[in-house]
Amino acid sequence: MIRKFLYLTVLLLTITSFAQEASFKVPDYKAIEKEISDKKSPFYYPKLMERFVSNDTLLTVDDYQHLYLGYVFQPKYNAFWKSPDEEKLREFYSKEKLETQDHDEIIKLANHSLSDFPFDLRQLNFLTYIYHLKGDDKSSDLASLKFHNIMNAIFSSGDGKQCETGFHVILVEHEYVMLNVFEIESKSQSLVDNCDYLSFEKGKYNVDGIYFNIEKMLENESKALK
Repeated sequence: MIRKFLYLTVLLLTITSFAQEASFKVPDYKAIEKEISDKKSPFYYPKLMERFVSNDTLLTVDDYQHLYLGYVFQPKYNAFWKSPDEEKLREFYSKEKLETQDHDEIIKLANHSLSDFPFDLRQLNFLTYIYHLKGDDKSSDLASLKFHNIMNAIFSSGDGKQCETGFHVILVEHEYVMLNVFEIESKSQSLVDNCDYLSFEKGKYNVDGIYFNIEKMLENESKALK
């Protein structure tokens, strides 16, 4: 039931992403860093994040690209990030059926996770479902909008066909969220240059694998180990 609902919520995203496949643009991180640091820029990061947190529905694709990719330049960015409530949330994920009394606790935990890392795609997707169950369609739509726009920011960064044009992600978990969107299972994961390559079973899908560019994650990891 949960899986079916989540799939339906991302169906529009799937169609949109394929339509945009030919119009991706490899991110220019130097330009992004400059723009989000300029107080006079429309992409000044504190202002963008303020709009994002306040559920501004007028944020554009460019805004989301600068929000998502620009997060790697924020002091709080951690390529190894895990939800502080991961264990508790995992219990709810594994349930065959959620009880009514579970809803408010899930919302509290998911929003706590998002306050720590605003691009927690798993929790945004889960919130879309939980708010829907509670009959709070406004909150459900807002969570869904954020999820879709972040995913589109990732899709607009590449095509995944080779490392040079891999999808840019700032967290490994986002790779698997993308695969779940398309209901694709990976067979193995390997590091190719500055990309994660997720391979699929031969002949099962239209492609044999997808490349995800993780250059900023590797840079963050290198700094953390110094």
